[in-house]
Amino acid sequence: MEKSTYLEDALETYKMRHIEDLVKKYKTRRDEIKEDLKEKFNSKAYNPFNSGSFAKHTAINTKFDLDLVVPFKRDSFSTIKEMFDEVYDFLKEKYQDSGKAEVRKQKVSIGVIFYSDAEGDRIDIDVVPGRELNDDDYLTSKDLHIYFNEDLWGYEKGSYQKTNIQSQINHIKGKSEAREVIRLLKIWKSTNGEDYKSFLFELFTIKAFDKTEITGDLWDRLKVVMTYIKENVVKDGFNLIDPGNSNNNLMDSLDEWQKEQLSDKMKNMIERIEDNSENLKTYFPKNKKFGEDKNNSSEDNSYRLKGGTAGISIPKKGQRFG
Repeated sequence: MEKSTYLEDALETYKMRHIEDLVKKYKTRRDEIKEDLKEKFNSKAYNPFNSGSFAKHTAINTKFDLDLVVPFKRDSFSTIKEMFDEVYDFLKEKYQDSGKAEVRKQKVSIGVIFYSDAEGDRIDIDVVPGRELNDDDYLTSKDLHIYFNEDLWGYEKGSYQKTNIQSQINHIKGKSEAREVIRLLKIWKSTNGEDYKSFLFELFTIKAFDKTEITGDLWDRLKVVMTYIKENVVKDGFNLIDPGNSNNNLMDSLDEWQKEQLSDKMKNMIERIEDNSENLKTYFPKNKKFGEDKNNSSEDNSYRLKGGTAGISIPKKGQRFG
């Protein structure tokens, strides 16, 4: 089996165009929430904007949600917690109390999970409130403070962290070859039950492309990135700096055993795939609902569809932001 051809075919089966009708439902609900927030908070906030994997063009069609960031002005609330709670209270009254959706506080966001419709689709929108650091500063700097509703990544519940979500989006803008590798690593993470943050692999991949000469076909590029992760994740002093906050090193979110484990997993994957390219199917399986394998039976080929859901799963609460 030719490795790059298989990987290209696998990526094709995870494209969002296969679930256009479902994505339209997501966007409609996201826009509904956006307009309600703009009407409610009016002069207190700047215009909400889209973020997450959709904005970064790294989404895969088996595990996704839509993210909406609400940037509030510095004088809108006396505390970051007050901001978070008031947005939650508004969304709960607007959507849960009216019977449209479940609304829940998450780690750094507020989840609005619309109940299943007639087609059985459940729409999940994450709302991330943030407050500018200084008066009238946001439009220039795009810096925001976000609230931690739970203990997370070394931050205690009730604390907050500076971020710049627009910088995170810009960090990956125009890097189509890196995005392909990121999507493949997300496929591996999702289909193999790995608990690492997608943002971690995003930063690893971009840094590998920046620091290493990467040429060749898709397998060559993926292998270089996996090798880069294998070698550097266990290296003393290696940093993965969040482009939205220079004080946020993603390596700090991993314990030493997790670093060793990730290095070993990358090593084993490379060796097994080089030994037998059929192992690609284990680590990067096609989404059978939208894939066609010429070597498979006609029964398997019946999964080649143009619409519908693709076994959509809701990300764990701690996996969403970034």
